[in-house]
Amino acid sequence: MPVNAIAYHQLKKELEAQGVTLLAVSKKKPVEDIEELYRMGHRDFAENYVQELVEKQPLLPTDIRWHFIGHLQRNKVKYIVPFCASIQGVDSLALLQEINKQAQKCGRVLEVLLQVHIAHEETKFGLDRDEVIDLLRQAEHYTHVRIVGLMGMASFTEDQEQIKAEFTALRSIFDQCNSQQYGQIRLHTLSMGMSGDYPMAISCGSNMVRVGSLLFGARS
Repeated sequence: MPVNAIAYHQLKKELEAQGVTLLAVSKKKPVEDIEELYRMGHRDFAENYVQELVEKQPLLPTDIRWHFIGHLQRNKVKYIVPFCASIQGVDSLALLQEINKQAQKCGRVLEVLLQVHIAHEETKFGLDRDEVIDLLRQAEHYTHVRIVGLMGMASFTEDQEQIKAEFTALRSIFDQCNSQQYGQIRLHTLSMGMSGDYPMAISCGSNMVRVGSLLFGARS
């Protein structure tokens, strides 16, 4: 299925007017679809699976900014650190340490987002409020990562009030973190909202959304 060009340009215009960054989630989509969106001027793409990202990256233009948004195992960090623009979904100190280690080997300082567990679902990964603060306190020891924000995923539910409450909770944690001093850390990215709930996420303070199906169509 070709990229929905009309939807892309409308969404891009809408988000730019609000100062919101659009990550085009291209998981399970062919290289040709990514190239099509690239030719429209888009550069920020997000992938969920290490193997898929590693296979796609050499086949596509080098100025694409790749953002890894899936659950990341420590033994796979080394494969994506050399070229990723950011790793979102950092949910433990051990993972942060491994990213720092691999980034140091590459001579890079890699931007990362901490994943916060806000959904009422056991299957979602992430830190709670206290764990986020504890990790921020320790992060100054790791000189090859730069924590720039938080990310979270709301519950998969039709209950709009629940989704709003979860997004609001994440915004509260974001604001609390920015009200304190953690060395040189300054959080500027709040990544929440996907194809089905991005307008509400933005109304709750999101400035980065992860959109796939609106642009590429439903995944098989």
